[in-house]
Amino acid sequence: MTHAASAPLRAKATASASSVVMREPLAIYLNDHLLGATSGSELARRVAKQQAQSADGAALVRLADEIAQDRAELLRIMDDLGVPVRRYKIGIGWVLEKAGRAKSNGSLLRRAPLSSLIELESLRAGVEAKRLMWQALRAAGADRTGPLGPDRLTELLHRARRQSETLEELHQRTAAVLARS
Repeated sequence: MTHAASAPLRAKATASASSVVMREPLAIYLNDHLLGATSGSELARRVAKQQAQSADGAALVRLADEIAQDRAELLRIMDDLGVPVRRYKIGIGWVLEKAGRAKSNGSLLRRAPLSSLIELESLRAGVEAKRLMWQALRAAGADRTGPLGPDRLTELLHRARRQSETLEELHQRTAAVLARS
């Protein structure tokens, strides 16, 4: 093979290696968010189940459904971008949510009044992190240059903002109830 004929092969190998190097930070970033999405989805499901009969039950069930849908959408986006899923991160997210139940909340045998407030704050933090991830993907051009459509990330951003607003309202109501007790 001549030197000139091997040049396209070297260029292809270099582009492939460059693609792997460029994808590794994205893979780490999205898998870290998948860990958080797994933990958040588990927390949202548990909170919705515990408070399904309360005045805020319907809103919490809707939020839990949306958060689970957003996690599934993250998995689809990772697949569309060719980012491998690190299964151990899913396991860590699941374990972290379960471990979070053992937090010190002033009550050993029953649910403490502060639990609802802390859980809403945790969900809000997760939704904000998710919103920032969708925003970062859009800013990086993932919806313009890759397999993602231009409206996909915009809709996910709008949904995260709505979720955040709902969680803020629920948090304020919960805090007001706690202040009266």
